[in-house]
Amino acid sequence: MRVSEGHWIVSSVIGGHPMTFNMDTIVTMWAAMLFLLVVSYVCTRKLSIFPGKLQYVFEAVLGYFDNLVKSMIHKDGERHFPLIASLFLFIVTANLMGQLPLKMIELKSGEMASPTNDINLTAGLAIIVLVYYVVAGIAKKKFKFFLHGFSLVAIISALVELLELFTRPLTLALRLFGNVLAGEILITALLGICAWGLPLPMMFFEILVACVQALVFTMLTTVYIASAVNEEHE
Repeated sequence: MRVSEGHWIVSSVIGGHPMTFNMDTIVTMWAAMLFLLVVSYVCTRKLSIFPGKLQYVFEAVLGYFDNLVKSMIHKDGERHFPLIASLFLFIVTANLMGQLPLKMIELKSGEMASPTNDINLTAGLAIIVLVYYVVAGIAKKKFKFFLHGFSLVAIISALVELLELFTRPLTLALRLFGNVLAGEILITALLGICAWGLPLPMMFFEILVACVQALVFTMLTTVYIASAVNEEHE
């Protein structure tokens, strides 16, 4: 085991192949998932027609994404709602992990950073989105998902769309990773200059950024799925 300047890295050999793991972001990733499981259980344990505050908040959030998905993906919206809502809840929780007291846990180097501070996680989420909307598009449109005809224009258009299949997840991963990492670096720099009061405005701003970036990632995912499964006349 070793600690690098940026991450707490654990090296291991699996199946004869040396591998390294960023343990700080792995721990916070599992903490985010555990938090969501616990909150989901508490919210759904005693559902009521007259919801409490926590149930009301979650119903409002899920209701917003339910309306969003139905308006953009139309009749197939309910089928894709679980993925889209789960993405938002996980990403916003993971983003906020970098603003919580987990930063107070001292490591030899680095800190308990937000999971989305790690390009491996954001790339993994983007690949999940890519595979999902490609499979959904093929299941809905079959061969027409890739090629709409056999003319020269149609073939060129298909090649451009094929290129977009790979650039979309790249931009998703880099946008989320870059914004979260930049915010955490700036807060760390402000803490080094003056730990009393100076970082507070930036911390509050980063809470807003965490929510906005989760919403942007989720809405772009919804747009990609809609473009993959919606018919042209819809």
